[in-house]
Amino acid sequence: MSSRPVIAIVDVGKTNKKLLLFNEQYQMLYEHSERMEQTVDEDGFACEDVHALTMSVREMILGALKMDEYEIKAINFTGYGASFVYIGHDGNPILPLYNYLKPYPEELQDAFYKKYGGEKSFARIASSPVLGSLNSGMQLLRIKKEQSEVFARIAFALHLPQYLSYVFTDLAVTDITSIGCHTNLWDYTKNQYHVWVAQEGIDTVLAPISDSTVAIEISLEGHHVWCGIGLHDSSSALIPYLMSIHVPFLLISTGTWSISMNPYDEVPLTDEELSKDCLCYMQYNGKPVKASRLFLGNEHEEYALKIAKHFSIESDFFKEIKYNPFLAAVVEDQLINRGNISFSDIEMSIFTSAELAYHMLVSTLVLKQKSSTDLILKHGLIQQIYVDGGFGKNEIFMHMLAAAYPGKNIYSSEVLQATALGAALAIHSSWNAKTEIKGLIQQRQYS
Repeated sequence: MSSRPVIAIVDVGKTNKKLLLFNEQYQMLYEHSERMEQTVDEDGFACEDVHALTMSVREMILGALKMDEYEIKAINFTGYGASFVYIGHDGNPILPLYNYLKPYPEELQDAFYKKYGGEKSFARIASSPVLGSLNSGMQLLRIKKEQSEVFARIAFALHLPQYLSYVFTDLAVTDITSIGCHTNLWDYTKNQYHVWVAQEGIDTVLAPISDSTVAIEISLEGHHVWCGIGLHDSSSALIPYLMSIHVPFLLISTGTWSISMNPYDEVPLTDEELSKDCLCYMQYNGKPVKASRLFLGNEHEEYALKIAKHFSIESDFFKEIKYNPFLAAVVEDQLINRGNISFSDIEMSIFTSAELAYHMLVSTLVLKQKSSTDLILKHGLIQQIYVDGGFGKNEIFMHMLAAAYPGKNIYSSEVLQATALGAALAIHSSWNAKTEIKGLIQQRQYS
């Protein structure tokens, strides 16, 4: 039997590290997932073990090359943002892969924003709220200020997806989707690096910017393979939608975080939007994506457990609850009368059933979702809203969201492994001769 041509994608999340193989129609044929133990940095703060990660990714790809049933034509990478790998002049990592949740020194942060126009002004230019270490460019500044002798040993600082590509290509490049991901490095008003990058000497360790669709031909174990430069995960997950939907749309990507993304709003972020956790991502084609964030999945989990405990039922009770339009109307009236309050303000004793309590919980979440989504829905002619992830599978949430947007077309959508699929599609022309790809998105409309 002849081998099937495939593209291999390495998708590095905080928890799971995956290898996925897609055929020429972008159907997933194979998936392997690993969980890795964290290590600690010099301050004892938990972080990714960059050396163990490097070894694991190498083994994944080299193992895939040995599979007789598949012919690896190309590889690409995607991973979480706000994380640099610091490459020394010998070509190897010389510092920990610092955790973006690590607290940032207040004195250094305050001095930085004071020097460059103040937090509000800077945030507008960089299209990102002030997020400490999550603004990954600030990690570079911290090393320069606190460990100047170590900074001098850095040849390149590569965002994680580009480092994964570097492991196989030995080519140091910078990708626009990683730069544009709340890094504080990019000036969205001028579409270039922010002025501070050169003034502070950070530019000396930033690799040349490369097109996200570029792939380099390399040789691995005697196989000729096209290798992409990697993409930031949120930007990568949007690609299947951009390639499949040919009218303006908004995507709500849900999980622990609920992120609304509007690729068709190019109006600069306002102070109010930034203060309400709006920011910009960057598409693989270099265009900004206005986004708003909400910690909605976490809130759902917290209060669903509260309901389960109150009624002494299983924690996943909500999976068996069906949408009840009568209860939806009841809780909507109650929320209107109460002034749209949070579920945390409601006494559990008022509920006669878990079904009623859960409808009330979801109704409060939909109100919050609408407020968050509306922040980036002010401009343009968006008539279609897609919801993927956990809430897209929740019929109660979807019916209530459709009721909240009566003039728009609301869809639940499912793209199998959207982040990895986006990374594969980004370098389509390098390895895949097919000109028409269909069926990337499974969707259901709600009204």
